[in-house]
Amino acid sequence: METQTATTAFAALAQPTRLGIFRLLIRCAPDGCYAGDIAARLDVPPATLSFHLKQLEQAGLVRSRRESRHIVYAADIAGTRALLRFLTEDCCGGRPEICSDLKTDQDCEVHQQR
Repeated sequence: METQTATTAFAALAQPTRLGIFRLLIRCAPDGCYAGDIAARLDVPPATLSFHLKQLEQAGLVRSRRESRHIVYAADIAGTRALLRFLTEDCCGGRPEICSDLKTDQDCEVHQQR
């Protein structure tokens, strides 16, 4: 991941409503949530939610798909993994055991298969 891409993702997550949306979508991964459900669960007006979801999508952290008349939003797992790799690629001065409690890609894959 390029530094500019990571900066865009961090800027998107630096806003409290967007961070809340992203955390909800991570919990709902990989299936995602309907926009209306996100708005209701987080008590965010639909127009405001739409704005924030667009920002997260442009940052590569969220993806959307149409199901009939509804739009489902989901965390972009590949984008999230890329951001986590960006953060940890030079971790711990060559001592990976310091960061061993961080979730791995395998942990995410096992959770997704449930």
